[in-house]
Amino acid sequence: KRGIPVTNVPDYGHKSVAQMAFAHILNLTQRTAHYANAVSQGRWASCPDFCFTDFPLVELDGLTLGILGYGTIGKETARIGSSFGMKVIAHSRSLTESIPGEVEAVALADLFRRSDVLSLHCPLAPETEKVVDGESLATMKSTAFLINTGRGQLVDEQALADALNAGHLAGAGLDVLSSEPPSPDNPLPTAKNCFVTPHVAWATLAARRRLLSATVGNLHEFLNGNATNVVNGV
Repeated sequence: KRGIPVTNVPDYGHKSVAQMAFAHILNLTQRTAHYANAVSQGRWASCPDFCFTDFPLVELDGLTLGILGYGTIGKETARIGSSFGMKVIAHSRSLTESIPGEVEAVALADLFRRSDVLSLHCPLAPETEKVVDGESLATMKSTAFLINTGRGQLVDEQALADALNAGHLAGAGLDVLSSEPPSPDNPLPTAKNCFVTPHVAWATLAARRRLLSATVGNLHEFLNGNATNVVNGV
C-alpha cells in the first residue's frame, strides 16, 4: 500500500535446524539424556557390571525416516538420515515424484503409517495446522518417534501428550510449542518420553552470523537501489 519493500533472510539456518532434529533423534534412540542422568545419580557407580543398561537403544540403520515438508531444512534432514543408513520417505507440495537414490514421495497417510521417525518441516498454513492430531497419531507405529523443529501449531499438543503417556508412541523431540514460552499447563514438557528444547534449533553461532550478514546485505542492496530477497513484490 505504501510501496515499502519487505525483505527476509532465507535459508540461513537450515543446517542448524536439521542438526537439532537429529540431536533429538539421537537422544531418543540412544537415550543420551537418560543415561547421563543415570550416571549423575550414581546408578552406574552402584552397578555390579561394567555396563549399566536399563533401557534398550535403537539403531537407525534400516529404519524409515519420514519427512513432512521437503524444503531446504527437510532436504538437509533427509541427507543426514541417509548417511545413517535410513530409508527416506517424504510428503510435500514441492515433491511431486520420487527421486531415485534420495527420497520416496508418499501420500500423507502413508507417511504417518510407515515412518519409524517422523520429522516435521512444513510451513504453518490452514491445511497443516494440527496435521499431527489424535487421528494421525493413531496410525503411527507404537515404536515411532515424532520430531518437531518446525512450528508448534503443527501438533495437537494434548493429543500428542495423550499418545505418549499411553505408550501409543515411543517418544517425541520438540524444539517448538504452540505458545512460547509454554504456559504452566502445557502437557508436553512433562509427558512421558518427551524432550523439549526452547526454540533454539536456529541459534548456532554459524547460523546467527549468516543471519546478521544477510540482513546487513539486504539493507546495503536496498540503499544501492537494488533490493534483494523481497517478499511483497514491491
